Amino acid sequence: MRFCTVFRAPQCRNRAPLLSRPRTSSRSCSQIQPRPERSSFGIAFDVDGVILRGRAPIGGSPRALRRLYEQSGTLKVPYLFLTNGGGIPESRRAVELSELLGVSILPSQVVQGHTPFKNLLNRYENELIVATGKGEPDAVMSEYGFKKVLSLDEYASYFKDIDPVSQYKNWTTNQALYGNGQSSELMPRYNALYERVKAAFVVSDPVDWGRDIQVLCDILTSGGLPGQENGRQPPLYFAADDLEYQAAFPSERLGMGAFRIALESVVIKIHHNPLEFVSFGKPNPFVFKNAELILRKLQPSHHDGHLINNVDPGSQHFETLYMIGDNPCVDVKGARQAGRPWFSILTRTGVFKGKDNHSEFPADLVVDTVEEAVDYILQREYVS
Repeated sequence: MRFCTVFRAPQCRNRAPLLSRPRTSSRSCSQIQPRPERSSFGIAFDVDGVILRGRAPIGGSPRALRRLYEQSGTLKVPYLFLTNGGGIPESRRAVELSELLGVSILPSQVVQGHTPFKNLLNRYENELIVATGKGEPDAVMSEYGFKKVLSLDEYASYFKDIDPVSQYKNWTTNQALYGNGQSSELMPRYNALYERVKAAFVVSDPVDWGRDIQVLCDILTSGGLPGQENGRQPPLYFAADDLEYQAAFPSERLGMGAFRIALESVVIKIHHNPLEFVSFGKPNPFVFKNAELILRKLQPSHHDGHLINNVDPGSQHFETLYMIGDNPCVDVKGARQAGRPWFSILTRTGVFKGKDNHSEFPADLVVDTVEEAVDYILQREYVS
């Protein structure tokens, strides 16, 4: 087990001091107070590169997570998954993670890059919007309550020849389902051929970059109706802005941030106007503040062994919130920007593989695996 030098060592407050060497069994606080009725710390786990690589658990993640539960199976430490990934509803991601990791995970414990899109419901609930990305981006937005949402696959299928190279694509998409350009025979939903798109959402990593860049350019530079005269750009929202992330392939893969750069470059080059957009996901401080509110609601009660579901978020207090991630530019940067009570832990199982700490965004602690991170946290917090 290898720990890196710690940078922001807090004073001893009801816990062991932060170590700059591998953990030992000694406890340095001269006086140990009784543990509070509710845990004074919480944990946020990144997923890709920390908990999973592809669909395979890594770094002892199943064992690490099991340590956060009582023997009865109830949660003793509040934790959630804070990931920029997505493409499926949080309810289904919770089921998927539960099966892969062997622990019971609630939908409320899953915060994906597109989760903050829920906050835009009042603005676009009954407006025509398009959503793109891998998985089921339209299903995600529909589950959030948006009434008139189309995937970019379906939206593009209603406009004949909008993708001039579609005939050369040998993979199966929804567009092939609509007759490969014979959209005039279809009855578009929501009057899509005549109604302007009021907002576009990049929910997850796009699959067909060429088609998506082309159609998004059409939407954004026409005021929301491809083929029409230029108009005011509809709002554009990205679930995250990762340039790279760790997937199953040994080296990093291009993320949503790379797609955003490509789209932005094309818009500026061709239409000579800057691309207006809003990005969510880590390292946005808003995401960390929102995660703190969710963790407060997940704090277990030591009186009855059940989760507190009707707690006033303002009434609870965390001494420390741990962000365990593999990407210094996303996980560590976000935790540092969010400030107290966030404490960043960097693992070497994903994007970061350095021997020492990251130079630009140093974490509070560097470990080899997520299991070592959890072991360190529980020792520091005196949790058996």
